[in-house]
Amino acid sequence: MYLETINSPADVKKLSLEQLPVLAEEMRHALLLRASRHGGHFGPNFGMVEATIALHYVFDSPKDKIIFDVSHQSYPHKMLTGRKDAYLYPEHYDDVSGYSNPRESEHDFFTVGHTSTSVSLACGMAKARDLKGERGNVIAVIGDGSLSGGEALEALDFAAELHGNFIIVVNDNDMSIAENHGGLYQNLKLLRETRGQAECNFFRAMGLDYVFVGDGNDTSELISAFRRVKDSMHPVVVHICTLKGKGYAPAEQHKEEWHYCAPFDIETGKPLYEDDSEDYSSVTADYLLKKMQQDKSVVAITSATPTVLGFTADKRAEAGPQFVDVGIAEENAVALASGIAANGGKPVYGVYSTFVQRTFDQVSQDLCINNSPATIVTFWGSVYGMNDVTHLGLQDIPMLSNIPNLVYLAPTTKEEYLAMLDWSIEQTEHPVAIKLPGGPMISDGRQVTKDFGRLNRYEVTQQGSRVAVIGLGTFYGLGRQAAALIAEHIGVQPTVINPYYITGLDEALLEELKREHEVVITLEDGILDGGFGEKIARFYGASAIKTLNYGLKKEFLDRYDVDEVLRENHLTAEQIAADVVALL
Repeated sequence: MYLETINSPADVKKLSLEQLPVLAEEMRHALLLRASRHGGHFGPNFGMVEATIALHYVFDSPKDKIIFDVSHQSYPHKMLTGRKDAYLYPEHYDDVSGYSNPRESEHDFFTVGHTSTSVSLACGMAKARDLKGERGNVIAVIGDGSLSGGEALEALDFAAELHGNFIIVVNDNDMSIAENHGGLYQNLKLLRETRGQAECNFFRAMGLDYVFVGDGNDTSELISAFRRVKDSMHPVVVHICTLKGKGYAPAEQHKEEWHYCAPFDIETGKPLYEDDSEDYSSVTADYLLKKMQQDKSVVAITSATPTVLGFTADKRAEAGPQFVDVGIAEENAVALASGIAANGGKPVYGVYSTFVQRTFDQVSQDLCINNSPATIVTFWGSVYGMNDVTHLGLQDIPMLSNIPNLVYLAPTTKEEYLAMLDWSIEQTEHPVAIKLPGGPMISDGRQVTKDFGRLNRYEVTQQGSRVAVIGLGTFYGLGRQAAALIAEHIGVQPTVINPYYITGLDEALLEELKREHEVVITLEDGILDGGFGEKIARFYGASAIKTLNYGLKKEFLDRYDVDEVLRENHLTAEQIAADVVALL
C-alpha cells in the first residue's frame, strides 16, 4: 500500500507515473471509509485526488505555496502532507480539522472555510515573495463555483498586475454546492466544449495566460500541464475539468446531495441516522411555496445554498422564476433583495449566519439606508450550529442589531417564526431580519396574534417579582428553567419575558420592572460584546437595578463541545440560579 508510506510530498515524488493511479485509488478508498464513519465534505475531495497528487509531484511544498479555496477539497492534500493517519485510522479521524490549518502543518498557510478567498490570499503571498526578492511558485486552487464570489473576481482582475510567478488552478466540475448560476458559467461551458480553444475566454480577457486540461482526473495529463507552468514568470490559469464525487457512483450521480455527507452505509449510500422530522428549512420552503402560489411578487433568494431555505431541486423547479440563486455572492443577494423590494416585490433571502457576515456593507448601505422592506432569515446563528472556527454563527446579533432601520426578530417557536415571516413579507415599512433558534425546532401549536408592526413590545409570559428573566430566542427555554430554579431558592416567582425584538428596547416595560424587581438577567445565543444584553444593561446603568448578561464571550471556538461551552459561559439553569441567589 503506497499511501501508508507517504509522510511528506517528497515520498510522492519517489513513485513512478504508473504507481500514481494506484495511490489515487488508495486515497479514494480511505476517503470513502472515513466519510462513511465520520462524515465530511465528500464530492469536492473525491474529484481533486489526482490533481492534488500531481501538484505535489511537480511542485515543492512548502517552498512552493499551495493555497486552497474554502478547503472543502483539502483532504487529499492533508493525506500527502504528513496527516494520512487521520484518514486511515478511526482513532485519528479527529486529529485534523475539515479545513486547511497552519497549526496542523507547514504545508497549510491559512485557516479558510469561507469561499472565493484563495486567489486574493495567494496574490498577497506572491506580492510578499516579490518584495523580498525571493523565488518559488505560488499556486491558488479555486473551484468553478467559487468564481462567482466578488472577492474571487476582484482578485482575478488584479492578478495580471503581479508580473511574476502566479498560478491559478481552476477546478471546474460544473458544480457549486448545487448547480452553478451566472453568465460566467456559459463561458466555462464553452471552454470545456472547445477544449480551451474558444476565442471567447474569460481568463484571457482578464490578462492571464491560459492552459486547458480536459481530463483533470488523469495524473499524467495534469503533471504535464503543471510542469509546463512551473517557475513561469507571469500569471497563468490552469483550467482543469474534474468529476465531482469521482469514484463513488451515488456521489457522481447526485452531486448536490453528496457535496457534504453524514455517516452512511457504503453499499446503499443511505445515511446511518435518518431524521425525517420537520425543521426550519422544510417549514420555510413549505410556507414560501404556498405564499408564491398566492402572490407572484414573492421571491426566495439564496447565495449558492438553496437547501438552507429547504429548496431542494424539486422545490426549486416548482418555484420557477420565484426562486433565485445568485451563486456564491452574498453581497449581490442583499442588494438584489433591496432592489426587488424597492420596486414592489417581496424578497426573502435565506442565509447561514456565518455567511451573512460577508455582506455587512450591503445590509447597511443598500438595504437599511434605503429602508427597503426585504426579509433576511438567518439560519444556524447559534451555539448549537456549525462549530468549525470558520463557520461559527455567533456574531450576527452584534452585527445586525446595531444597524439603523433594521428590525431584527428572534422567535422561540415555529409558530412565532411563521407569524414573523408572514408579517415581514406583507409589511412595507422596514427591512427585517429573523434569527432562527438553534437546536431542535419547538412547536407548541399556539396561535400567534401579535402585531409585530408595533415595534419593540416585549411579552411577559410569567408575572413575578424581585427577578426578571429576559430570554432571547434560543435561550428563552433556558430562561424559564432558570426562573423555576430561582423560585425554589428564593421562594418568589421571577418574571419571565420573551422580548422578540433584538434591535429595540421596550422602554415602558423595562421602566415598569424597576418597581418590583432587584435583578434583571438577559440570555442570548451569541457573542455578548455589542449584543442584546448590553443594551438592557445600558438602560439600567443609572438605576438601582442590577443586570446579569448571559451569552458567549468573544473568542474563536473550534470544534467545540456545546455542553462544555455552555458551562464555561455559565449558561446552565443551575449556574444562572446560583449567580442570582448569590447576588440577592
